[in-house]
Amino acid sequence: MVKYNCQNPIAPIGLDLFTEEYQKVDSLPEADAVLVRSASMLDTELPENLKAIARAGAGVNNIPIDKCAEKGIVVFNTPGANANGVKELVIAGLMLASRNIVGGINWVQTIKDDEAVAKLVEKGKSKFAGREIEGKKLGVIGLGAIGVLVANAAKRLGMEVYGCDPYISVQHAWNLSRDIIYVKTKEEIYRTCDYITVHVPLLEDTKKMINKDTLSMMKDGVVILNFARDLLVNDDDMAEALKAGKVASYVTDFPNAKTAGMEGAIAIPHLGASTEESEDNCAIMAVKEIMEYMEYGTIKNSVNYPDCDAGVCTSAKRITINHKNIPNMLTQFTGLFSVENINISNMINKSRGDYAYTVLDIEGDVSETAAQKLNGIEGVLKVRVL
Repeated sequence: MVKYNCQNPIAPIGLDLFTEEYQKVDSLPEADAVLVRSASMLDTELPENLKAIARAGAGVNNIPIDKCAEKGIVVFNTPGANANGVKELVIAGLMLASRNIVGGINWVQTIKDDEAVAKLVEKGKSKFAGREIEGKKLGVIGLGAIGVLVANAAKRLGMEVYGCDPYISVQHAWNLSRDIIYVKTKEEIYRTCDYITVHVPLLEDTKKMINKDTLSMMKDGVVILNFARDLLVNDDDMAEALKAGKVASYVTDFPNAKTAGMEGAIAIPHLGASTEESEDNCAIMAVKEIMEYMEYGTIKNSVNYPDCDAGVCTSAKRITINHKNIPNMLTQFTGLFSVENINISNMINKSRGDYAYTVLDIEGDVSETAAQKLNGIEGVLKVRVL
């Protein structure tokens, strides 16, 4: 019986995929696996029997990734499951920034009780005149699951779309419209485009990538959209650029103490993935990731261990080993089974940074002593017999 714990409410359409071999528990220390959305686990005491954490969403800044890796706990996320929901909000953000819709709506609320509201609207609407996005240049920085959808949608709306991503995957490249103008550097986007939207992860080299220096490269009156990560933009530099008119509008899905009341900013309360469909898709993907790992040892969409798929085990037993990525590990594993007179019918070893994952299909049973010996090898973090 596999016991799982939910740190947040998870959509029933996902939880319903669990079979009778899975039991939901309210106590984290009992859990073999955890499903989480936004709840912080950074200071959580991780039980020794915990094997996997699945984040029903893309961002994993609420999970102690390195700590989990060190304890042999595989952390999954659900990239692409909420991509359409975010894409639609980015397109809405383009419209909001171009047409001053928010300003117009707020103004109507100030005159709604006046009997002459209709006449006042006709007289005052010119204050909220905007511009159309058709024919304008949009730069998409980051062509992952969301960026590709945004680029393709904007092209269909008549925009001239530029894309930049030095690490674009083959899958996303295939999905990108051939009409998108691919450029090699972000600087080309900065200098060329009327609208710029960022869809990159938060890394050391992307932190505050929109700053005083990069803003100076952009056109006067540029519109910037951030539906990726709060810290991709230097808020102080953005405030100055808005005040000076360098940036016409800044649309962010991450309100904070500075951007919530920033003049010229449209702060949306982190609604990118807040759709019924996105929550359902994330729940389904997260549950499937847990089930495939617990039943077959398959790792897909992990953020701290390598992807690994050994298929369905056709031998007597399957052993999975989470371990450090250091020399001589495989020799020790195979040597141990040789001593135990156990034949290995299939073996896969994958590594990612400081950590590695090995799957061994064996012909015969594995004794408790052999499992203990595997656990005792220096560098081994977690051993499972499936």
